[in-house]
Amino acid sequence: MFNKAPKFSTEHLGKTNRIVEGTIITGDITSLADFRLDGELIGNFTSKGKIVIGPASKVKGDIICQNADIEGEFTGKIKVAELLNVKATAKITGEVTIGKLSVEPGADFSATCIMATDFKTEINDGQGTKK
Repeated sequence: MFNKAPKFSTEHLGKTNRIVEGTIITGDITSLADFRLDGELIGNFTSKGKIVIGPASKVKGDIICQNADIEGEFTGKIKVAELLNVKATAKITGEVTIGKLSVEPGADFSATCIMATDFKTEINDGQGTKK
């Protein structure tokens, strides 16, 4: 009778998905857990957790996540609800919307940047409901 949206559970905390170097993915990725990408992604990425883009990684597409560490190359739009860490080896081109930003000296940060705290990371859980 009353349909409440399921709350984000803690079952995904502490779990990390990983794509290793040499792997190329063309398409979109949705993850409830944290994610480490050391390969290449041509597509969009959405997560309730954290994404780490390793030093050998290349991403072309849009990212929506809670937190992000970027060490590799990113081209596109990224929305990070909390903290974006840009490491010295990173190369970012595109549009960045974040809650907080940390950029190490040496990083190539050629992007427009908007600091906003009024958006949330909503993703589809594969069953038609957003979390």
